[in-house]
Amino acid sequence: MNDILIQNTVAFFKEKFDTKPTKTVISPGRINIIGEHIDYNDGFVLPAAIDKIICFALEKNYTNTAKIIAIDLDDEFEINLEDTVQLEDKTWTNYFRGVINQLKQNGYVFEGFNCVFSSNIPDGSGLSSSAALECGFLFGINELFNLKIKPIEIALMGQKAEHWVGINCGIMDQFSSVMGLKDKVLKIDCRTLEFEYHDANFCDYSLVLFDSNVKHSLVTSAYNQRRAQCEEGISILKTNFSEIKSFRDCSESHLLSLKNKMNHDVYKRCSYVVKEISRVIKACKALDNGQIEELGRLMFETHEGLSIEYEVSCKELDFLVDNVKKENAVIGSRLMGGGFGGCTINLIKKGEEEVIKSKLSKLYMEAFGIELKIYDVKINNGTTLYNN
Repeated sequence: MNDILIQNTVAFFKEKFDTKPTKTVISPGRINIIGEHIDYNDGFVLPAAIDKIICFALEKNYTNTAKIIAIDLDDEFEINLEDTVQLEDKTWTNYFRGVINQLKQNGYVFEGFNCVFSSNIPDGSGLSSSAALECGFLFGINELFNLKIKPIEIALMGQKAEHWVGINCGIMDQFSSVMGLKDKVLKIDCRTLEFEYHDANFCDYSLVLFDSNVKHSLVTSAYNQRRAQCEEGISILKTNFSEIKSFRDCSESHLLSLKNKMNHDVYKRCSYVVKEISRVIKACKALDNGQIEELGRLMFETHEGLSIEYEVSCKELDFLVDNVKKENAVIGSRLMGGGFGGCTINLIKKGEEEVIKSKLSKLYMEAFGIELKIYDVKINNGTTLYNN
């Protein structure tokens, strides 16, 4: 599937510009096994790059203009690289503008180029297509002009590009898109950016994503609101406990002692964060010890926290998790991503996948009149050059 996407992207470039691209880049989406909404709270996360990608084909054009074509959108734009970069009404272009702005702000010198891209990462599913877009595009320019930007810097600049667009995201999505390894999950320390790989051996279980096929409009405003509530909470904690520098230093007893000093919603958000940081550490131990059922149990716990304490779920996502929880073949499930739509991530007994898919699709259609999209995913490498 990816090979066809890559071939079609390169062929489109050749047809459009009458030349072969000199650089072809593949940049993956990501899943997050556990540790949701924790990257901007100085915690640990456990993501992995997957086999859903964006493919970029690039070539210098020896002008001062960049021309970027989105095959899937049948759309394109040009930008004069000598001009000040500004946000535009055409949303998809702003992620590219954000990357170009980051490069210019950091003093990197590059010239005009042509870029064509195409994707099989489902949009709006919580698989972080925006991070793949930012990091893959940045990786491509880095390679095209030999800018010598290090991988972690690519991730950080991709994150800042997304901030410029208006989403105050943490580092997890960009980091995992760049640094992912086949058959490995990344435990990232979001306070120090130290990271370690753990084997992604799910034993007798498959990773399956159920896409709710909904995206409620609350997602951006609620994301920024949750972040602000966590900032308010940690400020109160720091004021009352000198030993607390971040949520990593905070226990549930610390939090409980300040319950009356916090807004009710702020307390709930903080409670979720403290528990989720602990769950990530437990999840790594479970993976290392081959205790996949324990990992699944922790995933169910995370969903309950996201739904009740962090309040970023929705009736469709809760329905999906509640129904698979009744199935012996499913040992773990939770919403993944920002919430209010997108996917649930599920651990399903091998050999039982099709039965569960069929049953859940039918139930979901009956409940909401919406077709359930389903993605089987495998853990793959991060952003890389493809040899044409």
